[in-house]
Amino acid sequence: MTISSNHTNLRDIWYTMIGIPGLEDAHIWISIPICSMYIVAVVGNIFLLFLIFTERSLHEPMYLFLSMLALADIFLSTVTTPKMLEIFWFQDGGISFGCCVSQMFFLHFIFVAESAILLAMAFDRYVAICYPLRYTTILTPSVIGKMGIASVIRSFFICFPLVFLVYRLTFCGRNIIHHSYCEHMGIARLACDSIKVNIYYGVIVALFSTCLDVVLIIISYALILRTVFRIPSQDARLKALGTCGSHVCVILLFYTPAFFSFFAHRFGGHNIPLHVHILLANLYVVVPPALNPIIYGVKTKQIQEKFMQVFSMSKKLC
Repeated sequence: MTISSNHTNLRDIWYTMIGIPGLEDAHIWISIPICSMYIVAVVGNIFLLFLIFTERSLHEPMYLFLSMLALADIFLSTVTTPKMLEIFWFQDGGISFGCCVSQMFFLHFIFVAESAILLAMAFDRYVAICYPLRYTTILTPSVIGKMGIASVIRSFFICFPLVFLVYRLTFCGRNIIHHSYCEHMGIARLACDSIKVNIYYGVIVALFSTCLDVVLIIISYALILRTVFRIPSQDARLKALGTCGSHVCVILLFYTPAFFSFFAHRFGGHNIPLHVHILLANLYVVVPPALNPIIYGVKTKQIQEKFMQVFSMSKKLC
């Protein structure tokens, strides 16, 4: 569709997302693991939420933060994957400007909120190990609720300006998105005028939200390690570190591909093929959400025990 370069016609703009450029013939095959991981992500995280909210023994700060992470994972994968599969299965990449901007907002909003939740979980581990006697008095349900609300509010105020930055741009005909979902710079690059403000704001958001969260997480774990290595008993040291294992795995799973994508786009864009960027971006929205409940299920004894209880009860009912 040919688009007028008039802001009043934004409601008439339709984009075509082409999925993974250069791998169109493999879309059906790529969709199989993505669809499988999406199902695992949704079912696994819903089951995790069910366990946490129905078992009183799991109503502890660590598991309440885990429930927030599970909810964010469900939203992160659901915002992007259904449309992605629609492109892979039916070659239906059409999306209106309004829907594209909405997807962009919720994608970035959930990402920033999930980063804040991981920071809150690092703080939880810091208090549990460095101040064990004050753990339940510091992290009360009220404080945990306020931290969750603060994560959402912070994410909203960081990401909402992206909507205005996109709406201020002039669009004049380019409507092919070389991606499987809408993200900020993907839309901005289709504009006819300067997108310097969009670029600068994107970098500022990355530095003062995600990067700041990572720095604070590193500081938390540095303080945790300092406390742990002061414990005289080796068994006690290993037990303390063991409680952090799941969180560290989830952190690496969340931030490693995000930073790889960020730096590759800015410093290695010509060296890494576009289809590799897009394929990794597609996997990023399903792999961490699918693996997070598995990681916590494997590494957390209480969740294992509750899972076995529910599994044995369901067998008896059958």
